[in-house]
Amino acid sequence: MRAVKILERILAAIPIMFGVAIVVFIFMRLTPGDPVDIMMGQGGAVSAGEMEQLRHEFHLDEPLAVQLWLFLRDAVRGDLGYSYIQKRPVTDLIAERLPATIELASGAMLFGLIIAIPIGIVSAVRQNSPLDRFSMAGAFLGISMPGFWLGIMLILLFAVRLRWLPVQGRLGYEAQLQEVTGLYVLDSLITGNRVALVASLKHLALPSITLGAPVAAVVARVLRSSMLETLRSDYVTLARAKGAPEWNVVLKHALRNALIPTVTVVGLQVGVLLGGNMIVETVFGWPGLGRLVVKAIFERDFPLVQGTVMVYAFTFVAANLIVDILYTYLNPKIAL
Repeated sequence: MRAVKILERILAAIPIMFGVAIVVFIFMRLTPGDPVDIMMGQGGAVSAGEMEQLRHEFHLDEPLAVQLWLFLRDAVRGDLGYSYIQKRPVTDLIAERLPATIELASGAMLFGLIIAIPIGIVSAVRQNSPLDRFSMAGAFLGISMPGFWLGIMLILLFAVRLRWLPVQGRLGYEAQLQEVTGLYVLDSLITGNRVALVASLKHLALPSITLGAPVAAVVARVLRSSMLETLRSDYVTLARAKGAPEWNVVLKHALRNALIPTVTVVGLQVGVLLGGNMIVETVFGWPGLGRLVVKAIFERDFPLVQGTVMVYAFTFVAANLIVDILYTYLNPKIAL
């Protein structure tokens, strides 16, 4: 029964993906600038005939309805088009950059959860204590700080002043790594390359902290609120009346139920981390999807922007589906 419900949710996501594709297609066509002019500007003086030939090659001389039909037809087949500027299939470009974005998002999420979960629990257990007030003030600060500002401050402190961590890239010249999955930290562990492991972790640290700080702040505040509500519940009072240890009451009874709304926030943050990391990747020179799509937008590379946005949309849909599935395990009374 659960498998059928999951299949229904997957099928229901297909129209959403098509809707996102159509909206992105239309808005990209409405933006000023001609991709052919940009391409020809890179190659010097060209004739009007050559420009018309290039427009015909990329179907830019067709009506918008025809262009949209060709794009959707190819997308159903798994073909996201051909990059105007980089002269390569969009799927290949995305496949090259996606591991870097996944690694950065994973590092940011890991940092956020390691910070947020203990803070949320302790702040709820010791409500209105100095620790609680300090933690929530820090969470408010984490939500308020722009990513580009925090990233620059971390660079000035840890890279320029203390010289502990590198500024840009994923791996230094001192480390040679054999790529297996494209995730440098994981590849370093698989191949047993300690030098590459240390170098990749150093490069990952600053962008992960910058991207994960708002996640930690949001999750900590939501978890604290949920914990306060569950700690006042009758079943928690009953568990304490039976003489259960306090740590058992907090972790087993209160935390499990408090995780239900927290999981929703975490699931949404996964999509935000993968789709909203453009500024952080630009600040730290991280070669992920964020930098790729920013460059593609300025170059009016329609197929590359459309393909990348569809990947982001799929990420949000998949994250919401995973959250709904986790709901049923945390609370069996909830149905998909």
